[in-house]
Amino acid sequence: MAVTLFAAINVGSYEVEMKIFQYVTRKEFKEIDHVRYRIELGKDTYTTGKIGVDKIEELCKVLNDFVKIMNGYKVKVYRACATSAVREAENHMLLAEYVEHMTGIHMEILDNSEQRFLDYKSIAFGEKDFYKIIQKGTAIVEVGGGSVQVCLFDNDKLVTTQNIRIGNLRIREKVADFSRETLHTEEMVEELINNDLESFKKMYLKDRDIKCLIITGDYILELLKKHEVTAEEFRAMYDAIIYKHPEEIAKEYGIPSESASLILPSVTIYKRIIEELEAEAIYLPGTSLSDGIAYDYAQKMRYIKPEHQFNDDIIAAARIIAKRYQGNKGHIRNLEKLALSIFDKMKKISGLGERQRLLLQIAVILHGCGKYINLSDAAQCSYSIIMATEIIGLSTAERSIIANVVRYNTVEFTMEDVLTQQLRPEDYLVIVKLVAILRVANALDRSHKQKFEQVRLILKDAQLEIVVDTSEDITLEKGLFPPKADYFEEVFHVRPMIRKKKNL
Repeated sequence: MAVTLFAAINVGSYEVEMKIFQYVTRKEFKEIDHVRYRIELGKDTYTTGKIGVDKIEELCKVLNDFVKIMNGYKVKVYRACATSAVREAENHMLLAEYVEHMTGIHMEILDNSEQRFLDYKSIAFGEKDFYKIIQKGTAIVEVGGGSVQVCLFDNDKLVTTQNIRIGNLRIREKVADFSRETLHTEEMVEELINNDLESFKKMYLKDRDIKCLIITGDYILELLKKHEVTAEEFRAMYDAIIYKHPEEIAKEYGIPSESASLILPSVTIYKRIIEELEAEAIYLPGTSLSDGIAYDYAQKMRYIKPEHQFNDDIIAAARIIAKRYQGNKGHIRNLEKLALSIFDKMKKISGLGERQRLLLQIAVILHGCGKYINLSDAAQCSYSIIMATEIIGLSTAERSIIANVVRYNTVEFTMEDVLTQQLRPEDYLVIVKLVAILRVANALDRSHKQKFEQVRLILKDAQLEIVVDTSEDITLEKGLFPPKADYFEEVFHVRPMIRKKKNL
């Protein structure tokens, strides 16, 4: 492959960063330049709810400088991503439009789950022992400006991921007015975060033994000076700096003085998480969101082949949610097989791709979770649960597609619903097609008894023949099938039909 340059731009809560990468072989890429500029966008967002005009103008100036650097390297491909400071700002849409107009840079505002998935990818690529580490109980913890993200792994599978709104910049702004009145600011920080951490432990850690902790965040590597430490070594570092003035910390550890004020809340959060999880080994890969952006680009362009199947983590997270709401495991597994087989058979006609296949699979896994809340209004309850539950790696728009597919599996479409949600035309079409597939698949296991031992699909002309091999009575399935077949035919112009295999 030819040498390819790529720029990753991270518009964060207190810093704007650009890394330029060079893809040389299909197994590696390297960073060839790294530029950082301090600008506390989050200070405005977390105190006033919007980013001020002066900060926006300063951001445009910085990004125009980044454009000049990219032009100097002749970089033709870039991706610019903004995180919580922009995402939570009331004027984020105006800001993004103005930035693009003034700089030519299209700034993508990431959902939290998208942002954390990229962070996770950067760690997977940057930590050489990552795959060995996550075989046992492991937590990935990232302290950002606006929040803390905790991802739990067990046996190489993502168990859960939770976002806690206790980031270092957010906390610093909360305690700024009265921190001068005490010599023990760290105690106030602990009081602010303890309730959230205890709730997290009670809900997600009661049956888990966390041996390893992977921590990311700005300047933590500079403080510890190595990529692997014990809990005791972390505590020693904490005790050494906790009562020092930020300027002293900046000078001693080579940290920019304007960033040193965030060190105290950061290390206090890490210390409390280490205590709650009782982790023994702590790893510091030293990666950032920009590394994840570059890795994601390389993966999509097939410049590199990932060792880890990240879609499996999205599926694993969905299974944990289904388990929490006591989903019917046997029915879900059978429905997955049926729905995905129909999807694959209809792929050329539907125009849907691998990402939509994943969304269908998640919809199948979560389609019954609303029954836990209310049996008579399960569809709406399922919709609400999915929309309120963050699933790492899925955007809000994708979660909306899944939630609507689940709801309309049993509820009829109305144009009023479509208009109220202001769905994009392309999303609406995906929902319609996935609903048609899910309704047919669900009808094949309406009794939840998994009657069909084997299913063979034959697509010929305008007919999808579903040949089932079973000794069971399928009168119920056949009787309830025609309305589902009608809708499927309306969407795809293909008529599904059930045929029972004749046994000799």
